[in-house]
Amino acid sequence: MIFRQLYDAVSGTYTYLLGGKRGGEALLIDPVLEKIDRYLMLLRELDLRLVKALDTHVHADHVTALGALRDRTRCITVMGRESAVDRVSVRVADGESIEIEGVQLEAWHTPGHTNDSYCFVMPDRVFTGDTLLIRGTGRTDFQNGDASKQYDSLFNRLLQLPEETLVYPGHDYKGDTVSTIGEEKAWNPRLQVASREAYIALMQNLKLPNPRMMDVAVPANLRIGLAETAVEAQGWSVAPEKARVVAADWQLVDLRDASERKRHGVIAGAAHVPYPALDRALEAGGTLRSLAASGRRLLFYCAHGERSAMAVEAARKAGLMDAFHLQGGIEAWAKSGGAVEKTP
Repeated sequence: MIFRQLYDAVSGTYTYLLGGKRGGEALLIDPVLEKIDRYLMLLRELDLRLVKALDTHVHADHVTALGALRDRTRCITVMGRESAVDRVSVRVADGESIEIEGVQLEAWHTPGHTNDSYCFVMPDRVFTGDTLLIRGTGRTDFQNGDASKQYDSLFNRLLQLPEETLVYPGHDYKGDTVSTIGEEKAWNPRLQVASREAYIALMQNLKLPNPRMMDVAVPANLRIGLAETAVEAQGWSVAPEKARVVAADWQLVDLRDASERKRHGVIAGAAHVPYPALDRALEAGGTLRSLAASGRRLLFYCAHGERSAMAVEAARKAGLMDAFHLQGGIEAWAKSGGAVEKTP
């Protein structure tokens, strides 16, 4: 596995790059907007293709690069389902997997620092965001923070991992880069409490100043979704209600991955072209070329509409001018009364 730990000195943020192999797929965890050119350069140097970008929560101390990375690389953006962010490609729930070629993470919902905080777990390491820091824990006094819930996230989940598990936090301000669960259990001063009540009292008495960029970062990080209005203005969007009425005129194309299809079902008759395979499917002789040759218009859909809007732009750029996207994805389709079936 290719692994890099990257640092933003202004915000004290760690960003993590993971790839299965040279020439393969990659993902980024907690990218910072000001560092996007560095990420893209490193991806080129390592011969990696960015497929997914994840945030552990809505950050208050820096502006996320999720939206900018999506716009420049057409990567899939991922956050927890509890997040109030306006639009991401995929919203994961506790226990669900996030996969790229050669790398698999398990998403753990670990509320406390914020109500949407997640950690991402691998067999030998855990990316803890702001839930567990090296010799510290994330503050709980804003963004629906809750010290009692954080106690559960720490003592009843993270600290139950094997003691040799590597801890990679979302931030550090002292120069530490990595710890272990065993180290933190032994030496983290905030974990040396006898009860939930003692932990709550400790966190309530920190009296920390607000993050310097909080008033800028939080609003910016809540509005990272792809602006579908540009696609709509071109007449390339189809409302779910209309799509149901004239369904026979369309060839539906499901852009979600296999795990999403299994969890949330499919629309009958849809072809499956996973979003990471889009460019290959648009090439001469590719799946989408063959589907377009049938004379039916292509109607892309995904979970919420972000991937399908990007797919329409890519398809039309490749010359498939009868390509459209389903507004709001399968979620909007189901809410409008459209039928959803279990995967075969």
